[in-house]
Amino acid sequence: MIRTLSSGAVLAAVLFAGSAYGASRDENLADPIVGVEDAVLTDAPNVPPPIHRDHATKVIIHLEVRELEGRLADGVRYTFWTFGGHVPGKFIRIREGDEVEFHLDNHPNNKNPHNIDLHAVNGPGGGAAASLTAPGHSSVFSFKALNPGLFVYHCATAPVAMHVGNGMYGLILVEPKQGLPKVDREYYLMQGDFYTHGANGEQGLQPFSMAKALDEKPDYVVFNGSVGSTVGDNALSAKVGETVRLFVGDGGPNVTSSFHAIGQIFDTVYPEGDLSAPAHNVQTTAIPAGGAAVTEFKMSAPGTFILVDHSLERAFNRGALAQLKATGPEDKLVYSGKQFDLVYQPEGTGIRVVTQGVQAPVAHTKDERVKLGADVFTNNCQACHQENGEGVPNAFPPLAKSDYLNGDKIRAIKTVTGGLETKLVVNGHEFNGVMPAWSLSDEDIADVLTYVYNTWGNSGLEVTPEEVNSHRIQAKP
Repeated sequence: MIRTLSSGAVLAAVLFAGSAYGASRDENLADPIVGVEDAVLTDAPNVPPPIHRDHATKVIIHLEVRELEGRLADGVRYTFWTFGGHVPGKFIRIREGDEVEFHLDNHPNNKNPHNIDLHAVNGPGGGAAASLTAPGHSSVFSFKALNPGLFVYHCATAPVAMHVGNGMYGLILVEPKQGLPKVDREYYLMQGDFYTHGANGEQGLQPFSMAKALDEKPDYVVFNGSVGSTVGDNALSAKVGETVRLFVGDGGPNVTSSFHAIGQIFDTVYPEGDLSAPAHNVQTTAIPAGGAAVTEFKMSAPGTFILVDHSLERAFNRGALAQLKATGPEDKLVYSGKQFDLVYQPEGTGIRVVTQGVQAPVAHTKDERVKLGADVFTNNCQACHQENGEGVPNAFPPLAKSDYLNGDKIRAIKTVTGGLETKLVVNGHEFNGVMPAWSLSDEDIADVLTYVYNTWGNSGLEVTPEEVNSHRIQAKP
């Protein structure tokens, strides 16, 4: 059946399309340049402020490449190659029609030549050939921002997968002339996959593995450069009633993201960074490697919302997980707080399998066991039981000052190794979720239980691998 729009609806559609999409490429090319300014660049998760200019200008960008060692996961170090000293690189915000004078500075302490390919550039290599820069040198080129949208930039120096796999990517937003709709908060989140010589969780400084990159088998898939970069004290924040806009990119080099906010529906999504064709009421949006998307939503309930790559093994075993913490009054009509949907139960999808042939670190003292247990907790338990051990009300029980744990050490061992599918009362509150059996080694389970017992006001007990082995409940075939 063909539907006819009223003249008012047609006008509204035209106005919406014009405000979202901006001018044509020819109009942007012909835009006169008025004045000059230095670009405001920010590190994730921060975003430069919206642009309120009513004219095109010359924007000068200085972006420095730094090769430096940093944290990839607890106890895991990595030599990142970066645009601006962090992964992802600086967020760049310009306006369509702007002329950009781009300076790529390669720090003299670096060991490798680098360049930059900006997907916002109309020109060979996106600027890659013009920007190839040796350590201690600076390259300059310019371009006109002809297309509005959210675009990825990355290094394109051979071997490209290695440069990108070491963290050389970021986002550049070319705002439409009319700007984007006003929101209360904007954040920058970018996924990337990392390939290390050692297995996931293996301690120490880990070099890049080209063999794993060629096989497209990452050890880590993370947001903003490291496991846990955007959780706990570093979580994103908002208030109930506020609108949130996420600029989300996927640097790759290989893995596509299925971006999802657990407990939220995206009111608006601009797929693949195209600001002219918004979609609405979206649950999960696909972001290809080398692509981006803009998501917008209004906070309707307080609590901790988990942002994930919904290829869930990546989220709960390899690090593609962030948090957004919302504060404010509850609305029982929106969410009662008494219902729990097992589809969103993180632990039910995150059983970690011990890698065969990899020798895990062995603790020789209680203090060493506590330290190693902290890493096991971060990689396996934190998503559900939270960084502070307080759990999630009506979903995951607290580990902090837990009468259930402190009352029976052997019961705790059996719960971790055999799982639990029954009503549970912890500190006077009922929980009806499922605790899966974890196929961790005796050493890892001893470490993590000892860590829990010696944290958050618990009893201070030590659990040994021998005790775990003696009381382990074997998984059913």
